[in-house]
Amino acid sequence: MASVSVRNLCIRFGDNEVIKGLNLDVVESEFLVLLGPSGCGKSTLLHSIAGLIDVADGSVVIGGQDMTWADPTDRNIGMVFQSYALYPTMSVERNMSFGLRVKGTPKAEIERRVQRAAQMLQLEPLLNRKPSQLSGGQRQRVAIGRALVREAGVFLFDEPLSNLDAKLRAELRRELKLLHKNLRSTMIYVTHDQVEAMTLATRIVVMLGGKIQQIGAPAQVYEKPQNLFVAGFLGSPGMNLLSGQLGASVGSMVFESKNLTLDVGAYAFLGRPVAAQPVILGIRPENLLIHAGGAHQGTVSLIEPMGNHHVVWLDFGGKLLSSVVSGALGFSVDEPVRFTIDLSKISLFNQTTGQRL
Repeated sequence: MASVSVRNLCIRFGDNEVIKGLNLDVVESEFLVLLGPSGCGKSTLLHSIAGLIDVADGSVVIGGQDMTWADPTDRNIGMVFQSYALYPTMSVERNMSFGLRVKGTPKAEIERRVQRAAQMLQLEPLLNRKPSQLSGGQRQRVAIGRALVREAGVFLFDEPLSNLDAKLRAELRRELKLLHKNLRSTMIYVTHDQVEAMTLATRIVVMLGGKIQQIGAPAQVYEKPQNLFVAGFLGSPGMNLLSGQLGASVGSMVFESKNLTLDVGAYAFLGRPVAAQPVILGIRPENLLIHAGGAHQGTVSLIEPMGNHHVVWLDFGGKLLSSVVSGALGFSVDEPVRFTIDLSKISLFNQTTGQRL
């Protein structure tokens, strides 16, 4: 296992500066997930750590050694790509051991490493098969096994599950989580899938436009997003957002909008709140609670059955709000319902800058 430190990283493709002045520390044994939409720079950052992209400025330190200009083979990393990139004429065993054989690793050591990886990834019965005889999930396991046999200090994953169907993705997510638990290796994982990020990560790094928007544990990033982008990107459905302004009340502070007034005096402001400041209030769907005694009223516009829960969309003064409801529903579309907002779970953002207040 090894730590990774990126300092003042700049990456340019021609005149286009994809990443500028980025700093990131990955501690030993953590599972760090780089999350963001397509084109945000997450794969570019991963490839620069791997040595597949030259940096314009800054440094990449792996295991305490400056690897900024080192060849990928000298960085003590194992990498898994989105495409399996397996040799079609080689068996599973030969695919997994190919890199070790090229390096001249002793035969007994190769056998030990391949058997260990095959056991971890449940590939033992498949070692003599060719890639064409494997399912997509099995091929990706082989690609992961090929990285594992390197016994590297850092493992890098570039959207390895995106080509699989939903069921296989869920299975391999679980296996990757168990693999990290057993190996305790440092893993850096790129995805645009928030479910993968939330379930796999020790810490999540949310990126946009080549910049880090927020770093934190999954629960922290989800519950206390640092800006409107993070608030909207994480969560399905996304966070409900209502525009309004702060107002002074007797000994307290309130959020005021056209149809809503809420006491936000107990909110943990990061700085001194300013009365009449334009703000955006955010509330997660699971914290908008539909019940008969609710303080507010909306009309049910749409109900989405999701198996063990429903997503209920409410028309609230022309604004659609989502609520997650478990169990049986006592209402139907076009019916008025009452709801409460859990004030202990709200977020407030500066309407101009989008930053958390």
